[in-house]
Amino acid sequence: GLVHFVSQTEQQCFEKVKTLISFLPQNYLSNTSQNSDIAFEEQEVNVSDIVPDNSNQAYNIKDVIKNLADTNSFFEIQKEFAKNIVVGFARFKNKGVGVVANQPLNLAGALDIDASCKAARFINFCNSFGIPIVSFVDVPGFLPGVAQEHNGIIRHGAKLISAYAQATVPQITIILRKAYG
Repeated sequence: GLVHFVSQTEQQCFEKVKTLISFLPQNYLSNTSQNSDIAFEEQEVNVSDIVPDNSNQAYNIKDVIKNLADTNSFFEIQKEFAKNIVVGFARFKNKGVGVVANQPLNLAGALDIDASCKAARFINFCNSFGIPIVSFVDVPGFLPGVAQEHNGIIRHGAKLISAYAQATVPQITIILRKAYG
C-alpha cells in the first residue's frame, strides 16, 4: 500500500509525474486543474454494453471509466494494491476529477481493509486539494471473514465512510448495479 507508481525507466517515471501534476492545482487554495492543451471529444457511450445485466457476471470497471471520461485521460493510482477498488484521476470535458470505483473483477468489488484504506486516503487527498470526486459503485458490501473482523474491518470501513462524509468537494456517485452495506 506504499507504492503508488512503478516505472521501468527514468523517462517513464518523469512522464508519470508530469501526468500526475497535470491533475493537481498549484496549491490547495487554487481551483482544480483544467488542461487546455488537450482537446476532448464527445463520444456516445452505452454503459449497458459494458455492464452486464446479470449481477453475478463480472466486468472491468476500468472499461466503464475509460469510456465515460475524456479519451486517454484516466490515470490510475496504486494499480497493484487492493485491486478490488480502483482510484485515480480522469478528466470529464477537460475538468480534472478524482475517481473511486469498485472493481467487480476482484473480490466482486467487495470492500476489505486494504480497499477501504486506499479509497479513504485518496478521497482525503482529493478533498485537501479541492478536487471533485466521482464514484462508480457496484459493491456487495464489506468482505466477510474472521481475518477481516480480527484486523478491524469495521474501523477501517468507518475511515472510508468518514472520508466521504467529511469531504467538502463536489461528489457524484453513480450506482452501476448494486450498493449494499
